[in-house]
Amino acid sequence: MSQQSEPIVDIQGLNKWYGALHVLNDVDLTVASGACVVVCGPSGSGKSTLIRCVNGLGSYQKGTLRLAGTTLGVNARETAAARRQTGMVFQSFNLFPHLTVLSNCTLALQRVAGRSRAEAEHIAMSHLEKVRIPEKAKSYPGQLSGGQQQRVAIARALCLNPRLMLFDEPTSALDPEMIKEVLDVMVALARDGMTMICVTHEMGFAREVADQVVFMDGGCILDRAPARDFFGGSGHPRSRHFLNTVLKH
Repeated sequence: MSQQSEPIVDIQGLNKWYGALHVLNDVDLTVASGACVVVCGPSGSGKSTLIRCVNGLGSYQKGTLRLAGTTLGVNARETAAARRQTGMVFQSFNLFPHLTVLSNCTLALQRVAGRSRAEAEHIAMSHLEKVRIPEKAKSYPGQLSGGQQQRVAIARALCLNPRLMLFDEPTSALDPEMIKEVLDVMVALARDGMTMICVTHEMGFAREVADQVVFMDGGCILDRAPARDFFGGSGHPRSRHFLNTVLKH
């Protein structure tokens, strides 16, 4: 397989247990460069565990997980290098409360990427503009709304120029009126060609930009399809029931 055609994420037969609890059960998933994949399903289905494994935050006991051509968990140095090609946005914003927005975004650029302060601030401001919040650069996280904090978290992740962005239910902690401003940023990223795996219940977002929708339940992938087919009423009965339930609310 050529370097250009190799998927950025290639998961084969992934299994993970927490004690006796089998949280990921023979999961297979490939994500091509530039694709937007939405992972949905009920709480406890293994979605967040899967995305944490992709980011190297969680270990697995069986199967293989290749990220940007590197098999995670085999060589610590190679795993760390592959992880640096990902950016992750969590449910909670995980911003440093004692640092300004700008400093939150420049910290890793200076300490990890070795950029000068001037370079780091230039890069950070460009991404704060991309997420439509440059005017808050000198503010502290506690002075921002939840939606603004999450947009800062997205900008911070983008600063290290990741090849893959991972979103773990990024709107679940937000008030309804703040959800759209975060989803608008995610839509723009997808349309710009950013490779994305998004764990979310926001089915409008999935319908609009997902190249593939993956449905999980009980640690298994029960359904996967292009968005048009997934929302077209075909597929696994369990995913259809889930979709009907979500769309009624």
